[in-house]
Amino acid sequence: MLPPDDELPEVLLDLAVPHEDINTLVAVRPVVTEEPGFRWLVERSVANLVRDMGVVRKGSDMPPVADGLLPEEGRLAAAGRCLPVYVFLAALPYVRAHHRERGIPETVSRRTLADLGRHLAVHRRRTGRTGLLHPWWPTLHFRGELYQLGRLQFQRARLDERTGAAVAAAGLPLGSGGRPLGPGGPALNVHIPDFSGPMTPGACDASVDRARVFFPRHFPEEPYTVAMCNSWLLDRQLREYLPESSNIVRFQDRFHDAPPLPDAPVEPDDTEPVAFVFGDPALDIAGLPRRTAVERAVTDHLRAGGHWYGGYGWFTL
Repeated sequence: MLPPDDELPEVLLDLAVPHEDINTLVAVRPVVTEEPGFRWLVERSVANLVRDMGVVRKGSDMPPVADGLLPEEGRLAAAGRCLPVYVFLAALPYVRAHHRERGIPETVSRRTLADLGRHLAVHRRRTGRTGLLHPWWPTLHFRGELYQLGRLQFQRARLDERTGAAVAAAGLPLGSGGRPLGPGGPALNVHIPDFSGPMTPGACDASVDRARVFFPRHFPEEPYTVAMCNSWLLDRQLREYLPESSNIVRFQDRFHDAPPLPDAPVEPDDTEPVAFVFGDPALDIAGLPRRTAVERAVTDHLRAGGHWYGGYGWFTL
């Protein structure tokens, strides 16, 4: 069920959709609702998204409109780019009802779902147009799997093989019945959204403290006793460039390392830090600016022939 035409701009504003994207989304609404192919895709995607609402299943598939089927410009092209947004708009009543059933505070619900607007801003920063770079990601929010608690986001998840092995090796009695946790055990996956201010130790402390209270209160049947993170921000090479007092180094200090599994290849990912720091993973390394300590770290390391890697870490709650 989509919001009525006259209410659509206000709903978009509640989701923190950038003002420059609202007119486009309003303009393509008739295409999305009246074109049979688009309408079928929205209905199918919403049904899949809200199926088993709240069950941890790493989000939901979000089928894109196939490349080459639509023109480069015009309302049809814009409708194709905006289609996932309309899926989320149609799913709003379902996720809000789920939040109410779980007793999620209205402020947490609103700020969690408003992350949709941030992702539209990320897309516009990179492309200059309305759309979503990674339509799958907000499905976590709209399925009740991820919550914004202050500066950080926490996803109800399961320990992956690498982090689970590190937690199991620690031998801590974190599981049910006092048994050690391992791969597949319950964990909160920590995410650090951009456009959200500095990740100061105080802000991160407050988020973790909120998570310690939030999940036992609203998901008492799920005993989350460990948090994990997989991010380029946990690449220990950053410590070679940043001072001990930097927010990133202080963030790393929260985590125990999860070393690579034996015989498992570790592939570099130079595009992720470039994308997060400079807004576009395809930027030429030679032209990257060096205005801040983080920009200099990412740039100088790559120019020297180094590579960046996704770090894996965990800590107990």
